[in-house]
Amino acid sequence: MISWRLIDTGPLDGPANMALDEALLNCFDKERSQPLLRLYGWDPPALSVGRFQDVAASLKLELCQEEKVPVVRRMTGGGIIYHAQELTYSIVCAPGHIGGAAGVKEGFRRLCAFLLGTYGKLGLEASFAVDLNPDEERLGARTAFCFAGKEEFDIVVRGRKIGGNAQRRVNGAILQHGSIPLVSRVQHGLRYLKEPAPGAAGAVSLTELGIAVEQPQLKQALVESFEERLGVTLEPQLPTEAELDAAALLETRKYRSGSWNLEGRV
Repeated sequence: MISWRLIDTGPLDGPANMALDEALLNCFDKERSQPLLRLYGWDPPALSVGRFQDVAASLKLELCQEEKVPVVRRMTGGGIIYHAQELTYSIVCAPGHIGGAAGVKEGFRRLCAFLLGTYGKLGLEASFAVDLNPDEERLGARTAFCFAGKEEFDIVVRGRKIGGNAQRRVNGAILQHGSIPLVSRVQHGLRYLKEPAPGAAGAVSLTELGIAVEQPQLKQALVESFEERLGVTLEPQLPTEAELDAAALLETRKYRSGSWNLEGRV
C-alpha cells in the first residue's frame, strides 16, 4: 500500500488556510514527494472567492467589512463560499498517485470517490451529480455562488448538493480542496452577495439530512473512506519546516494582500 501524509491543522483563518494549501502544492515534487491529505477548518468564518471572480461586482464589501467577515481569494476556480461549521480537506498528489488519471474529469471522479464513502459511513446514499441527474439538469454552468450550481462530480444526497470541490494542476501536481458542511450556513453567506443565487436553496448540510456528528467522528469516517477508496494508508504528520516557511511568505505577500484578495493581482 502507498503511504500518504495526513496533516490535520485544525481551524486557521482564511489567509493562513489558503497560504498553506498553496505552499503544500508548491513544495510538492511529483517524482519524489509523498502525497498528502490535509484536514482543516475556518476560524473565524470567512468568504473565499474563486481565482477569476470579480470581487467588487459579486460581494457587498462594505457589509463584509462592517461585520468583520474576511474575504480571501483561492488559487482554484469556482464560486464564492461562506466557510463556517464545516470540515474542509485538501489533497496534493500527482496523477500517478491516483492511477495515472490524466484528465481533469477523471481526476475529479477518483479524488472525490472518498466523499461518497464518507457519506455512506454516515448512513447516507450519495452519488456524483453526473450519475444521478434524472431531470437532465445543466451541470457545470458558471455561478457566482458555489452552492447555486452543480458540477459533474459534485456530491448529491437526496437530490441536493452537499459541499463543493475545486481543483488546480501546476507542474504535473494536483491540488484539490473541498468541504463537508455540518450545518448549513448558505443563507447567511447569501447576505453578502450583490445578486440573488436562487439555486443555492438546493444545497444541503449533514444536519439538514438528520446526521448529527461531531468533528472527530466525521474525520474518522473520512480517513477510513479515503484509505479504502484510494487503497492507501494515511500517516499523521506535521507540515515540514520548508512548507511552513513557504506558507508564511505566501500569507504575508499574497493572501493578506488586498491586491490579491480583491483584484486577483500578486
